[in-house]
Formats: sequence, structure tokens, C-alpha cells
Amino acid sequence: MTTQSSPGQGAPQPEHGWAFRRREPAARPQRHGDRRQQAEPGTPRDDRTSAEQAHRTVSRPRFDETMPLRVPEPRSDAHEALREPGARTPPYTRPGVEPADEERRHHSGTAEVPGQESLRHPEPVATRPAAARGGERPGRTRQAGRIALVLAVLAAAGGSAAVLLEQQHAAAVASKNLTQVWQIPAPAHDDTLVGSWLTDKLLVVAGTRGGLRAYDLTGGGKLWSAAPSAAAAERGTVPCAMSPKLNSKGVGTVAFGKDGSTCTWLAGVKASTGKILWSMPLTSAGHPSTVTASTYVQGDVATIVSQNFLGGVNTRTGSRVWGYQPRGRYCNAYGWGADGVVLVDDYCLDEKTRFTLTAYDAKTGKVIWRKAESAHTDVTHILSGSPLVAAVHTARQDAVRVFDDRGDGRKLAVGDDELTSGNTSEADHSARLYGTVLATPATAAGGAAVDGFDTTTGAKLWTRPSTALAIPAPGEDKEDGTVYAVTTSGPPQLITIDRRTGRTTPVAGLPKGSGNGNFTAGTVYLTPDGGVLELSSLGSDGGVRFYR
Repeated sequence: MTTQSSPGQGAPQPEHGWAFRRREPAARPQRHGDRRQQAEPGTPRDDRTSAEQAHRTVSRPRFDETMPLRVPEPRSDAHEALREPGARTPPYTRPGVEPADEERRHHSGTAEVPGQESLRHPEPVATRPAAARGGERPGRTRQAGRIALVLAVLAAAGGSAAVLLEQQHAAAVASKNLTQVWQIPAPAHDDTLVGSWLTDKLLVVAGTRGGLRAYDLTGGGKLWSAAPSAAAAERGTVPCAMSPKLNSKGVGTVAFGKDGSTCTWLAGVKASTGKILWSMPLTSAGHPSTVTASTYVQGDVATIVSQNFLGGVNTRTGSRVWGYQPRGRYCNAYGWGADGVVLVDDYCLDEKTRFTLTAYDAKTGKVIWRKAESAHTDVTHILSGSPLVAAVHTARQDAVRVFDDRGDGRKLAVGDDELTSGNTSEADHSARLYGTVLATPATAAGGAAVDGFDTTTGAKLWTRPSTALAIPAPGEDKEDGTVYAVTTSGPPQLITIDRRTGRTTPVAGLPKGSGNGNFTAGTVYLTPDGGVLELSSLGSDGGVRFYR
């Protein structure tokens, strides 16, 4: 029996038209005929409530052998909010962790400090007669109260309280200030940042209303705007996805469509000139629907992950390097990508192992590891490609895990924080490794924060509230590099964060931005000359500002 399926599924495809093939309804094997009326076995039987099981059943479609490869839809309105810049979502890790994880957190020095929830500056003592005060100046009693509180907390909780007290106070004021050199107004109030690249000479920005354009770092003048061919323009000229990085030859990938949500074609772009080197369609007669997509560059291979296509292409020519091949002939697959890796969760009706989670090398398409699962696994964020750090959702739990080369995962002690790959915007990719420490944007109870984790133990090392993570300057993005961030409340400052202790050091004061004041969402870059670039995620927040 033969059948034709969606892109990358089924038998190997001929070189021409490798991205797409016409789909035809395919009969299931006779030996599975008794399953024709059965729903895809989604959630394993456990002690979850019936409401939760119903939620899983509704959020996963019934198996359909004609379905193309696609990324699963968000499970709820809360998850849908991930697509809206600045939206808040519930934590990915539910309260309550495994005893083993609590034990690791205790030994790593991240245990809760007794009385932490009530820690505050002491109230002034009642007024006493002057003779009793011994001529002390006003405020000395308050200082004594602070010292007493420090000693009491230190006695109860040990040296870790010092870190807590330090984090309760605002960072010291920087000795120098940066001034705004230039600003690029947003092309429209409703412009949404899709992505950006920074080199030593220019900034490339993609937005839903401004298109793909580049600016000179010296004065902010426009250097070029991408000009798609007439044929490509018919498919849409609005950027909808952009690789987080350029390769060593200054080439990146950008997907375009007729709006900022769905994509119809992919292009290789030379950052220095804006020249479109090649293009390929992401729709066809067999797959006419426009879809969401993501794209990444690793060396001379660019990956594209979408409902219509999953594979790698040459960054110089756009020719095929590899294409996804499913485990069986009757499979549904769901893909997610990052720099260097592609994760695929699949369900194959004709395989003994129905559910698997597989990691693929993004450059070659080879399997790195494959794990049998009891049900579907959703990946909400990939925070690092090597080692692979991902926020995953299963029927039993939500967790952020560090995966080894066998697919075994170690949980990070996230607690109630929600970790994201960027500063509350899908256009930002500031989460990165500094040695064995993962510094990542987070949403905590008090708002935006930056968290630090030891990826070898899973311990949470520190958290910096009211802070947005910055991307190091080109050439300085190294494992032993410095963690930079900007404060998002109080006087805005550029600061450094010690990757092991979380101790902050002020570098420079920043002027108050336009729009909503301090930077809140989008991308922050450090430039080679020590400047700071702020790219707002929404046009209403002021566009691009450069401080030096």
C-alpha cells in the first residue's frame, strides 16, 4: 500500500518539490481497522481531574493521517497570550516540586529564609527623652534597628540572608551617565517588532509596519530597505519571522507574509547590503494555507520550522540540506526550533511506540536522542540549544529541564517564576549561557526579572527583580562574558550581574525613555563602543533609541 502525506512525512521525496507534496487521503493499515473510531490516546490515566483530562483531549486534535506537520495550537487563552508582547501568563512550573528537587535547592543555598515574607525596614522607635538618647542625631535609632534586624536574620538563616538583604535594596547609582545620541521613531503606533540583528556597524530591524530595514550605528541614518522581487511581493512583504542571529558571513533568514502572524516565503538576506540572496515558498497547491513559522541559522545551514515545512537549507543558495522524515507512515508531528536543535513531538499510529520526543541536529537533521513518552509533550520555550534547556509541558507536570545527550532531563528550581527566552517579546532572544550559568528573563510575582540558574545542579542562584536582560556586543557574546542588564524601575541604569552570586554593579545611568518611561519589553543591545540600544517591542513605546 502506498500513500502520499504532508511535507517530510512518508517515503523519501524527489529532489524537485522536496518541500511540498500533494496530499491524498490514505487508508489506514487493515490491522488497525479496529481503531478507526478511537480518538488519539492523548493523556495517560492518572489522578488528574476529569476537567484537566478534558482540556487535554480538546487541545489535541484527533489523529488524521492527512494532516501536515504543524506546531500545536496554544492550549488556552493564557497560552495564547504568549503571542502578544507584554502579555502575562501563568508559570510554566506549577507550585510544588519533587522532594529531590527541594533537597537540591536546600543544599545549593537557595532555601527560603525564615521570615523572608515579612522582611522590611523597621519602623522608627518611639520618641524618647533627650537624656536617654544621649544626644544622638535623628536617624541613628533607625540605623540601629536595621543592624539589629540584620543580626537577627543572619542568626536565623545564616549567610544567605546577606544576599537577600542586598537584593532588597536598589542598586548603587552609576558614576557616569549616557545620553541619547539618536532615536528612530516607530513607523506606526501599531508596529510590532519581529526581530533584529546587530553588527559592529549597523542595526537591522524587522517590523510588521516598517518592513526589513537597516540603520547606521553612528548617526541612525537608514542604510537600506529590503526590496523583494515582484513575484515574492505578490506573496506578501510583511516580516513574520527572523533568525535570532547571523552566521559568520553576515547572512540571516527572514520569513515574509501578508501579515505579521503567518508566513508565505523564506529568504536569505545579506545584512550588510539588504540583498535577498534566495527565496523559497512556504505554501503550495497542496498546502495553500499560510502558517506561523520560526527560522534559525547555524553556520551554513538555516532551519525553518512551520506547519508546512520542517528542514534545513543552505544559507548561500537556499538549496535543500535535509528534510524531516517521520518514524512511520501514519504520524502526526509537532516541531519547535532553536539555534542548533529541532525538537519534534510525534504520535505514530502504526508504530509500537506511539509517542516520542526527539531532538535533531539542526545542521544535519540527524537524531541526537529519542525518548519514548506516554503522551504528547508540548514545548513552550527553548532557552538554550546547547545544552538543550527547554520549558516542557506533559500530562503530569510543567517543568524547565536541562537535557543531556541521551535525552534525560534535570529540572531547574524555577519555583513560581515563568521563564521566557526574551524580554516579554518573541522578537527578543536574550536568554543565554554564561559558562554553566543560564541567565534568562523571567516573570515573577513582582513583575519582570532576570534569573540565574546553575545548569549542572538545577539550583537557582539568584534573581534580579525589575530588570531586563541585555545582549552583549558582537564579539563579546562568550561563555565567560559579562551579564548585562538594564533596570526597569527607578532611575534607569545599565548594570552588570555577577553570574554566580547575582551581585550587581552599576555601569552607567540612562535617560528616561519616551512612551512608557523605562524600558519594559523588546531587545537591549550593548554596542562595541560601549553604547546601549533599546528596541521597543511595540511602536507605541517609542521605536529605537541609542545611548552613548
